[in-house]
Amino acid sequence: MNQKIFIKTFGCQMNEYDSNRIYDSVKKIGYEKTEKYEEANCYLLNTCHIRDKAKEKVYSEIGRVKKIFRSKKKPLVIIAGCVAQAENQEMLKREPYIDLVIGPQAYHKINDTIFNYIKKNKKIEETEFDAVSKFKYLSKIKNEAGKVSSFLTIQEGCDKFCNFCVVPYTRGPEYSRPLNQILDEAKYLADNGAREIVLLGQNVNAYDNEGYRLSDLILNIEKISEIKRVRYTTSHPKDMTQDLIEVYKTSKKLMPLVHLPVQSGSNKILNSMNRKHTIEEYLNTFDILKEINPKIEFSSDFIIGYPGEEDKDFKDTFNLIERVKFINSYSFIFSPRPGTVAENLDLIEKKICIERLEKIQNILFENQIRMNNSLKGKIIDVLVENLTYDKSKAFGRSEYMTSVIFNGKKNDIGKIVQVRIKDSNRNTLFGEVITNSDQKVA
Repeated sequence: MNQKIFIKTFGCQMNEYDSNRIYDSVKKIGYEKTEKYEEANCYLLNTCHIRDKAKEKVYSEIGRVKKIFRSKKKPLVIIAGCVAQAENQEMLKREPYIDLVIGPQAYHKINDTIFNYIKKNKKIEETEFDAVSKFKYLSKIKNEAGKVSSFLTIQEGCDKFCNFCVVPYTRGPEYSRPLNQILDEAKYLADNGAREIVLLGQNVNAYDNEGYRLSDLILNIEKISEIKRVRYTTSHPKDMTQDLIEVYKTSKKLMPLVHLPVQSGSNKILNSMNRKHTIEEYLNTFDILKEINPKIEFSSDFIIGYPGEEDKDFKDTFNLIERVKFINSYSFIFSPRPGTVAENLDLIEKKICIERLEKIQNILFENQIRMNNSLKGKIIDVLVENLTYDKSKAFGRSEYMTSVIFNGKKNDIGKIVQVRIKDSNRNTLFGEVITNSDQKVA
């Protein structure tokens, strides 16, 4: 079966990982990836349910596909991901153009599902929660991502049940993959060019399999000589355990950027969200890590205008940002997700939410600019990932995940080089390679 598949991915890094693994699977039954809609025999949309209007984006995309294939043979249309899990049968009823709906825990069934559809020409919905079988199957298929910085999912699902979040309903309960399964995948990625591993999970620092924790994984992965950097995302403040904190004392490859979503600076709002941590606990973790290594910086997520947020609560969030000085964060106005506890809460006036978001983003952006400006004239380590689109420069990332563009060459890809920073904007550093290795790194 020689067919072409077009895969479009929305949302988080885990969806990107999932899309890569889906392709690793369907490649076994004759599908070749294409970057062009019009060439596709199969169109797969991997969806995210975290942001507002996620469902509408799916139907909008299907509308585009319909127009493209109006005078061509219809492709096999598959909706995967969290919207597929949440909406399943409703999607098949509402949009006849959709053929298959596959949830995040059923990707191991995708090849059989495709064959069953072709054989019976009957629409199919696969949304059973079965993470164990999924990862057992995927562990037998090589991860062919082939990127310098590669994602590796170690944990899925969440047991926290924050009142605003759909993850427990779309990804299911927490499941941690076996340590050896993860290490085998990490070694394979390293053998195929990965120099940085980003460990992924909806609640990654809740990883726990047969007594092994995230701290054990980090220390084992950094023994792989080809791997030069290790990161993890996304964490929950409640699971920043002492063993994980201690890793920052001993690890040589764990990067000094801690992405730790706080969501709000108000204990009242955190309680209303059912976040299970307080601002005092959050700041205690911050202080301990900064004492261990003053180079450690934090990034976070913020929900602005959560129901019940008063001026004082908003001020608490603003004060937290001033205290921690997050160097890179995501902030959004609250939007209710169907099926969550917060779905039917009274919303705050949109104008107030927009004004608050603007104030929060201004101070967050100021922190980014301040951090980047502080690096001008300094020499930093950059992991080179690829060349820029026009091939005239090299692109890499700093220890803090900041994009760096400089005068590198193709043979620098996969290496850590020293770059003197000459200029910057909010999101990017610009510099030149330093050839004198005796110079001090910032």
